[in-house]
Amino acid sequence: MTTPVSCPVLLIAAPASGQGKTTVTAALAHLLHSRGKRVKVFKCGPDFLDPTWLALASGQCVDNLDLAMCGKADIQRRLARATRSNDVVLIEGVMGLYDGARSAADMAALWNLPILLVIDASAMAETFGALAFGLAKYRPGLRIAGALANRVASERHARMLSASMPDDLPLLGQVMRQQGMEKAPIPSRHLGLVAADELEDGHDRIAQVAQSLAQSALGQLEWNEWQTRWGVSIDAPDEAHHARPLLQGRRIAVARDAAFRFIYPANIAFLQEQGASVHYFSPLAGDALPECDALWLPGGYPELHAAALAEQRRLASQIDAHWKANQPIWAECGGMIALMQELRWPAKNLRAPLLGVVSGVVTQHERLRGLGMQAWQTPWGLLRGHGFHYSSCETDMPVTGHTRRLLDERSVDEGSQLECIHAEGSLRMSYFHAWFASNPEAAAALFLR
Repeated sequence: MTTPVSCPVLLIAAPASGQGKTTVTAALAHLLHSRGKRVKVFKCGPDFLDPTWLALASGQCVDNLDLAMCGKADIQRRLARATRSNDVVLIEGVMGLYDGARSAADMAALWNLPILLVIDASAMAETFGALAFGLAKYRPGLRIAGALANRVASERHARMLSASMPDDLPLLGQVMRQQGMEKAPIPSRHLGLVAADELEDGHDRIAQVAQSLAQSALGQLEWNEWQTRWGVSIDAPDEAHHARPLLQGRRIAVARDAAFRFIYPANIAFLQEQGASVHYFSPLAGDALPECDALWLPGGYPELHAAALAEQRRLASQIDAHWKANQPIWAECGGMIALMQELRWPAKNLRAPLLGVVSGVVTQHERLRGLGMQAWQTPWGLLRGHGFHYSSCETDMPVTGHTRRLLDERSVDEGSQLECIHAEGSLRMSYFHAWFASNPEAAAALFLR
């Protein structure tokens, strides 16, 4: 164990989804970063889109924290590193504070993390205080920093909210309703928020909210008060070392563009820590497959770019040749979709070709077809991760296994069958999104012959 360092930490939570957690977390990160602070932000739960806004605001990549997918030791290691090398750590919660078998409250309790309650006040007045009181008192022992009102209509509205608060629960300020924007400054679509780099004014949107936050009590708090009120010390667990990196010398090609954007920075870091060199390429830009020992096609939005993908005949031939040469391919969710022959989207009356490397048809639906924490039982043990998709896939490729519902970091529901694991030769593909660090041997095997 290394000697822990005290660092201000805030876990930003809410009574439900849609309250503005991402917007407030990004605005706070932007505000602190603009004042010269080194800000590290994490996102609770599996998520590829919220972190794009948090990274834009903080200037650093954003890792995910989930007690089942990542595991306690992995989270503790990442938090300890972050508190040692940053001025402040912010953690955006997931859903409501107490929602889920492994809630944001559970994580806060494990490391005594201060919790900032963000509540959408747009449709209430005095009830704000009652809701804040209930969240703060529901589970004794949590370290509640205070509450922040989001989408406040006026100064008079702000005074009503402040007057409703219990004496022992501070209102740390408010974010005013943003003029000239829709209800949420960050727009959404299927699968979640629109990514930050898809909007030309993404930075300006966050800066506008940060300007409002700067006028609040939280925004005007002296820096020494941050350390006094919300300092956290976290021991770093001993690092696990392999005698030799599992992917030493391997060249791994990774598709990365608007169609293949669902990539955990922690997974890239894992590949590099295991000795691999990562070589990005853009299928949408017409890039050729880089010279490589293994190929990773991550998730994303291939359904929004089917026409452009269908034009990449050279790349399709190169991927097929890579496969026939028995070189590893891991196609994950959107990566699997892109390999199929055809996309069908009934709601849009659309039928479109895809890369066509694998015989199969993808159908896009208007409702979720897969959602939840899960794990794949490999010869090396459980590889943990999650699933989240609106499409279904019909293919003749053999099914060699299924993921199971993840109960905690060590066990699954053996009676469940979630996502198919398809495999033929050196190609493996699934709707399953893997968290590589959860099982280094199993993750490395995806890129080894």
